[in-house]
Amino acid sequence: AMAQEAVSRTADRVAQEARRGGEDELRLERFMNNKPPIFKGGYDPDGAQTWIEGIERIFGAMRCLDEHRVLLGGYVLHDEADHWWGNSKQRLEADGAILTWARFKREFLTKYFPTDERNRKVIKFMELKQGSMSVSEYAAKFEDL
Repeated sequence: AMAQEAVSRTADRVAQEARRGGEDELRLERFMNNKPPIFKGGYDPDGAQTWIEGIERIFGAMRCLDEHRVLLGGYVLHDEADHWWGNSKQRLEADGAILTWARFKREFLTKYFPTDERNRKVIKFMELKQGSMSVSEYAAKFEDL
């Protein structure tokens, strides 16, 4: 009876893992059907910011849990960005870090949207004057920064 119980528990666990694997596959398929932007790396601060915004829009539409975001976001990093993430992930995991989406974003933006670039945008904003622009033109200009 105990052996049968152990076999039954093992079968349940295998079935549960298979279900979870199927859910992961479906989640990835749904994510890719939304045509997420690909980010390849290199110096492209605006592209990095746009990539994060595009990915997060999809996460919102999918009601994607935080625990799945890092995996899905990492899936659409290619070339240099993919290598960077592989190395960063190893380093973070070795330090015992929990890989949340907030942590991923912080690492990603530190790498691809450096502080000096962010500061430059803030200064540009501070220097932005409405002048003869209409409020909507001014707002649009602000959004472009």
